[in-house]
Amino acid sequence: MARIAGVNIPTAKRVPIALTYITGIGQSAARAICDAVGVDQTRRVNELSDSEVLAIREHIDANYTVEGDLRRETQMNVKRLMDLGCYRGLRHRRNLPVRGQRTHTNARTRKGPARPIAGKKK
Repeated sequence: MARIAGVNIPTAKRVPIALTYITGIGQSAARAICDAVGVDQTRRVNELSDSEVLAIREHIDANYTVEGDLRRETQMNVKRLMDLGCYRGLRHRRNLPVRGQRTHTNARTRKGPARPIAGKKK
């Protein structure tokens, strides 16, 4: 099992698909990595040599923010908004939708399951 950026990527899958298991690398970035390193996109991870895996690992380390660093950066951005007290920060703090979605109905993913209100019945 190949280990890239602290993630064990599956060996039976094609290289671009396996690279998407790393947080911060999507399909287009995975294809770009394969092209930059010179790995054929139809090859499987278990067919790669150690030098090719090392080349992929070095390319990702040099050019992409992935896994823990990406999560930390995202958390710091949200924390900065909350500390500023701007509208988006307040929405994050109250655990409500941040990007203008309606909350009168829907928004259950963000708000959690509906809680009954006592004495609301007509």
